[in-house]
Amino acid sequence: MGRGRPALSVVIPVHNEGGNIAPLIEEVVAVLGQTEHFEIVCVDDASTDSSLEVLKDLALAHPSLTVLAHQRQAGQSTALRNGVKAARGAWVATLDGDGQNDPADLPAMLAALRAAPATVKLVGGWRTDRRDSWSKRAGSRFANELRRWLLADGTPDTGCGIKLFQREAFLDLPYFDHMHRYLPALVQRVGWETMSVPVRHRERRSGKSNYTNIARARVGIADLFGVAWLMRRSRVVPVHRVTRPAMEIVSSAGAR
Repeated sequence: MGRGRPALSVVIPVHNEGGNIAPLIEEVVAVLGQTEHFEIVCVDDASTDSSLEVLKDLALAHPSLTVLAHQRQAGQSTALRNGVKAARGAWVATLDGDGQNDPADLPAMLAALRAAPATVKLVGGWRTDRRDSWSKRAGSRFANELRRWLLADGTPDTGCGIKLFQREAFLDLPYFDHMHRYLPALVQRVGWETMSVPVRHRERRSGKSNYTNIARARVGIADLFGVAWLMRRSRVVPVHRVTRPAMEIVSSAGAR
């Protein structure tokens, strides 16, 4: 990892995942270590278990790992944003800290991105075979259908934690709590394209979920209508830059 700025940053928000985070980091290193110039940024969201101590030990073993720690719990979207702000790569891959996302899917997502037009700024995972409880799958199915109806973002699964996006495009998005659930719509809102790639989904190794259907529904409905309002109020206009001294016209896609 001494070759300068990495091309890819893997950002992982962590909250009470002491039994899951070490195997996940080892998998990321094993999957990307031979093919990508990468770094890992883990953001501990004020865990009350052993997560932060485990991360500190991992950082000693893996120079590619940077650990950030929130002084108080702020939620997944804030952890994700702080991790992206600290990331040095032009592109960012995200994984949930519970280990249910499989890092082995990252090479296929990177290949899909490299084959896509330059206007694609986000590749999202699509969990075609969920390994969650029946109630959680049912809740997600309902939420996805409602979201697609309201936002028309053409995305089958925005709740999947494994995503790949351009750092600059992400930091240009409006920030709010729980924004991580609406990234495809927010990216499309400013004129860029997104795509979805089927990925694996795994059962938890240990611990319990940090979310429940009731908790997600309580904030999700308000957020959904808020994002729908943002999309209705957006104006995307093509911009032409006139350079000097030749006054050459250069098109700029996706500008606001």
